[in-house]
Amino acid sequence: MVLRIHFTPRDLTRVTVATTPAPLWEVLLSLHMLQHSEGRLIFEDWRRHVRATVAPDQMRLLLELTPSKGYSPDFLTPAEPAPDFDAALEQALATPPQQLRSQLDLLAQYRAPSPWTRELAQGGRASLQKLGRAIRTYHDAAIKPYWKSIGTHVSADHAHRGEALARHGVDRLLSSLHPRVRWVPPVLQVLDMNDRDLYLDGRGIELQPSAFCWQVPTKLRDPDLKPILVYPIQHAPGILRQTSMEQLPSSDPLAALLGSTRAAALETAVSGCTTTELAKRCRISPAAASHQATVLREAGLITTRRDGASVRHEITQLGIWLLSGYGSGRPRPRSRTPA
Repeated sequence: MVLRIHFTPRDLTRVTVATTPAPLWEVLLSLHMLQHSEGRLIFEDWRRHVRATVAPDQMRLLLELTPSKGYSPDFLTPAEPAPDFDAALEQALATPPQQLRSQLDLLAQYRAPSPWTRELAQGGRASLQKLGRAIRTYHDAAIKPYWKSIGTHVSADHAHRGEALARHGVDRLLSSLHPRVRWVPPVLQVLDMNDRDLYLDGRGIELQPSAFCWQVPTKLRDPDLKPILVYPIQHAPGILRQTSMEQLPSSDPLAALLGSTRAAALETAVSGCTTTELAKRCRISPAAASHQATVLREAGLITTRRDGASVRHEITQLGIWLLSGYGSGRPRPRSRTPA
């Protein structure tokens, strides 16, 4: 089975790569992973934590909407970007009743409707509030404690994609996206997805990296919605590390370990940077930036390579693990970078 995504010349100029994870996509895909046993090295500790933390009645409501295989309603992952989890959840709960009903009718073709899904299909305020509470409870236990770690890995993936685009163009970006994705211009083939054609017709496409997407990319089912292709980032042990969500910059443990300037330099390297950019973002002199990069490189936390007349610093997997484990309290930008 192959999904064929058809590009026009205009679509090739409207490819974007998200710089941050999408909260509700991580909620949905993590619910899928919770029902599987694959990826034990990556996910097993997380699974045990979630099962011990989330109340069974709350979990049941969500699992009835998110079968491990087959269709999950598109309204659970709104197509339009949102700045944070609260805004994304508000979008999902504001789904028009007719759209909600049609998507739940479609879900009923894959799984017998339950009293809860029938209640939700009516679109009543009480049922939507119940859904909202269940999603928030699950998010707070299963996603929020790991958000810093997820964000660090997604940012590093974005830097890798941006580098491929800058050095080799959109052909390299699309052809190197994932082992199960093939770029045969002007068609992007996604293996192991439902056999169908998606015509972008000049709308472009957003590439959304995800920590909980596993093995095969995924997308919204409705072809009329904004085209989004969610793909797995590179999975490695340590990708899901819990960090305190109440951590304050003034008590930053990473800064205490490395020093505030060096911790900021390591975070800057997540998205890749030259020495000049490192100096500007850390508000230090170019000589000081070069020294900080040297220390981080010798510790194995970043790599440095020649890029034309300048050099480019990029974080290593060890550096990502360090950031994921400690966190910094400094907010990540939520902009989306056009490809």
